[in-house]
Amino acid sequence: MRLELWIGSLLLIFGTFVNATDGFVGMNIGPDLSKTPSPEQVVGILRTNQITHVRIFNTDARYLSVLSDTGIEVMVGVSNKEVLEIGKSASAAALWINQRIAAFVPAANITAIAVGNEVLSSIPTAADLLVSAMSYLYKALVASNLNDRIKVSTPFSMDMIPKPFPPSTATFNSSWNSTVHEILQFLKNTNSFYMVNAFPYREYVRSNGIFPIQYALFQPLPVAKQIVDPNTLFHYESMLEAMVDAAYYSMAAFDVSVVPVIVTETGWPWSGFDNETDATMENAETFNRNLIRRVLTGSGPPSRPAILLNSYIYEMFNGDTGSELGSNQSYGVFFGNGSSVYDLELDGSTGNSSGGFCVARKGGIVRACKAG
Repeated sequence: MRLELWIGSLLLIFGTFVNATDGFVGMNIGPDLSKTPSPEQVVGILRTNQITHVRIFNTDARYLSVLSDTGIEVMVGVSNKEVLEIGKSASAAALWINQRIAAFVPAANITAIAVGNEVLSSIPTAADLLVSAMSYLYKALVASNLNDRIKVSTPFSMDMIPKPFPPSTATFNSSWNSTVHEILQFLKNTNSFYMVNAFPYREYVRSNGIFPIQYALFQPLPVAKQIVDPNTLFHYESMLEAMVDAAYYSMAAFDVSVVPVIVTETGWPWSGFDNETDATMENAETFNRNLIRRVLTGSGPPSRPAILLNSYIYEMFNGDTGSELGSNQSYGVFFGNGSSVYDLELDGSTGNSSGGFCVARKGGIVRACKAG
């Protein structure tokens, strides 16, 4: 195992942004807000279920207003389209911060800005603009005296790491070395974190039977089938932990060992096309329930046990209630009308007759949920 990973773990124990006392599981809201309940109803669901962290994909003024004075930590997003504009102009970044952020804090507890979403994978030609946009936005935060309060980062796709297993040999796609280096140095210099969208369901499907489904669902494996990194001899109890460690090792290859990872999107689809046989309600509920349990243990992946595995479930609402949904459209734990897709509680019980959804941070678990 690389020595710098252990050094980074020790450094991060002391006062890093992400390393709070307890881990948290947050929720993604969006990106399409047109098919969700009203902001007031959504925030009511969040508060009823003691969900303490949310990510919205824009800076919707209605949501930021309703979230004000709730204490809920909010990650807001810069759309990929906005990245293309902000990356060209420091003044555009300053205006964005003044109108979209400074106008709402401190009442709205905005703690992070996700600049674009998987920009390098979806708009490769925008790489330079992404780096510039992050820099301009951070400088605008400094000018507004908000840089200590609000972190700037950008969510990466796991596709940026072509071979995530074994984690110890994982590296970023070398064609992006220059851009990745710039972004990692920015994250390091601004005390921010690496955002990654990591979906074990997709990796499990791509593995074509190499990994057992229990591994993807955080379920225990018999000793003979346990997943072990042959180089470090670390035992991986879940695919998500291995994916996060792949990100840590990929950063270590750039001599960056003090940037923590936060999972900005993860989840499991509850429905799919006929050939997507593992996209079921049972598996989706199992994945999210076990994710919550795992995060709330208060430890990180094998290479970074001191760093919490904080994660955001993708997503809170399904965009459609139709019966013919592919897996990409079936990650929501609520339908767009506010009714729950399935019950979910930290203790793993599924007999909640109220049809509610329960997820929380350690010490604040709701046992009886409000009906959807």
